[in-house]
Amino acid sequence: MSSRADRTYLGDWLWTVDRLLIAALLGLMLAGVVLLMGGGPPVAERLGLPTFYFVNRQVAYLVPTLAIMGGVSFLSLRHVRRLALLVWAAGVALCLLAINFGPEIKGAHRWIQLGAFGIQPSEFVKPAFVVLAAWAFSEGARRRDMPGALLAMALLPASVIPLVMQPDFGQTMLIVIVWLGLFFVAGLHHLWMVGLGGMGLAGVGVAYKLLPHVRDRIERFLDKSTGDNFQVETALGSFASGSWFGRGPGEGTVKRILPDAHTDFIFAVTAEEFGIVACLALLCLFAVIVLRGLVLARRSEDMFCRLAIAGLVLMFGLQACINMMVNVHLMPAKGMTLPFVSYGGSSMFSLALGMGFLLALTRKRPRAEMLDRPVPGLSRR
Repeated sequence: MSSRADRTYLGDWLWTVDRLLIAALLGLMLAGVVLLMGGGPPVAERLGLPTFYFVNRQVAYLVPTLAIMGGVSFLSLRHVRRLALLVWAAGVALCLLAINFGPEIKGAHRWIQLGAFGIQPSEFVKPAFVVLAAWAFSEGARRRDMPGALLAMALLPASVIPLVMQPDFGQTMLIVIVWLGLFFVAGLHHLWMVGLGGMGLAGVGVAYKLLPHVRDRIERFLDKSTGDNFQVETALGSFASGSWFGRGPGEGTVKRILPDAHTDFIFAVTAEEFGIVACLALLCLFAVIVLRGLVLARRSEDMFCRLAIAGLVLMFGLQACINMMVNVHLMPAKGMTLPFVSYGGSSMFSLALGMGFLLALTRKRPRAEMLDRPVPGLSRR
């Protein structure tokens, strides 16, 4: 065991990191492996792969996932900002490369193929964008000579335009909502919020008018008779089939007919096999992470930390909510994974980066480190 007098990096980390966040995140990862053992094998068999192909790969992904999350959590605030800038720039560049050179999958160019492994760059843009936007807003509030709000406004189109071109409207919507949340937390005038919200609604209207696949998804959601709602209707039926305590591990049937039972609809498979009680327990794990993050954000004296923590947990919680709401037919299908539960390498690694940022930002630090760039002429209290 490490003592408070142990000044090694590991000793400092153990005494400063938030253990409740770590416990909840590890619980989600463990739950993901267990639940994937139910949803993964039928999909693998349909594709002619070994029965536990997706389960084995998910377990293998956990090793770099833990390494990324743990390594990033050691970073200082300055290095968190620098890493976010580097990841954001690389992610946007790779998104542009994917548009021109990436394979077309389900009508979109979102992937960069590296041998047998595919990378979805937009996943990595999200956490880096949150940190950079928080940095811009905080610098604008702290320094009169820094146009932080304008930089944050410029950062938004620079991030979402490549996503719209792919197209990837699910990730675009998530980034815009998180950015508006940061705008609100930063305390900027409410008239800006009204104007930007109106622009967002206008953007949805334009997408509905000009983009057939967006219009198709919205119309299918509003009126089941206008298109194929097989996956959503089947997922919704799994909750009735599983009832409160489920049919038992391995006894579900929807996983044998749902094409995305191991990714987008893993929550529905959980409902049928383990019951609504298990779904509520999973929901509580997500709630613990989000609420704990918001509590730590409120306690932070540093505006950058406060904004970045709030933005990261908002992004994490919204992604989970969107996935679960699609499963119960409260939103149109978005193709968004359930964090740390759905199968996927890019998703796991980007979430590990985001939660590594969160752990680094929520660590207990001396006041001197939190204010590592004092403003000339401004005294510290």
